[in-house]
Amino acid sequence: MSVVEFGRQKVKLPSGKEVGVVDAIGFCYDLSDTDVEVLKVLIRIGPTTEDSIAKELKLSNASVNRSLNRLIAVGFVDRGRSPSSKYGRPRYMYKALQAEELMKKIERDFHECAKIFSEALVNLFQRRVQQ
Repeated sequence: MSVVEFGRQKVKLPSGKEVGVVDAIGFCYDLSDTDVEVLKVLIRIGPTTEDSIAKELKLSNASVNRSLNRLIAVGFVDRGRSPSSKYGRPRYMYKALQAEELMKKIERDFHECAKIFSEALVNLFQRRVQQ
């Protein structure tokens, strides 16, 4: 599946409403649209620098840096020192997890979210019954 197809995938909820898979991922991980766009670039072009991503998306380095830090925090992106970074301020290369790893991580996390919501519902209804 290409990144473009990934961005267009929709699922039908029990209510009948259709929601984009990318929107669900953004919601579950508290990612902004910019974060998701940065992730898509990394998936599409592979390991690259912050500067390259900023140029590709026509964004400031500060915006890209915030997104990269969020993506690293949720475990979607790895950061490594650039081999050309020898002197001065270090330069980093960023890469998204391999597609299969990323899919497995999201699937595990979605299952964990479902479990958390199920437990919260049980607690909510138990309290209502006890009142």
